[in-house]
Amino acid sequence: MSEIIRCPWAESDPLSQKYHDVQWGVPCHDDRELFKMLILEGKQAGLAWITILRKIDTLTKAFNNFNPERIAKYNQKKIDSLLLDPGVIRNRLKVMAVVANARAYLELRAKDSSLDNFFWAYVDGEPIVNNWQSMNEMPVNSPLSDKISRDLKKLGFKFVGSTIVYSFLQAVGVINDHLVSCHFKNGRPRSSK
Repeated sequence: MSEIIRCPWAESDPLSQKYHDVQWGVPCHDDRELFKMLILEGKQAGLAWITILRKIDTLTKAFNNFNPERIAKYNQKKIDSLLLDPGVIRNRLKVMAVVANARAYLELRAKDSSLDNFFWAYVDGEPIVNNWQSMNEMPVNSPLSDKISRDLKKLGFKFVGSTIVYSFLQAVGVINDHLVSCHFKNGRPRSSK
């Protein structure tokens, strides 16, 4: 059996390996998962992704399974309790952004749209497959992430700067940035966890 070659960012930690091998770069069309990943990418801002991976279970519990209907109803008491929870990234702006994003998502849905339609329309339903040879070639943003970031902000979403959006697009497979040498370049079916 030959050794599995992964993208370098995922080589050293078992959680990163699992995320890389099962989820990262695999096209996602499930609105709840897209909402969750948009929240998690915003939570990551200024942190290493492994920090988010280590806190996913706690974040999922704290934010009611990333249920936008419940999150949109959070009041100040709930927000204050989240800011006291050591398992949550206790940044007031990030917590407030989760609530704002739930509300913005529900408004988008009320207009007969979905996150699936919203994000995949930018690429006509087909992933962008890049053929990077090394991590040094991979950008942290792009004209596409710039545009989507602007459009999300117009809809009321928070913590959706271009770099966060690019990372999100990679995570949900709108952009496939697995290196050419990566065993998972051609993707894997997204697990149901």
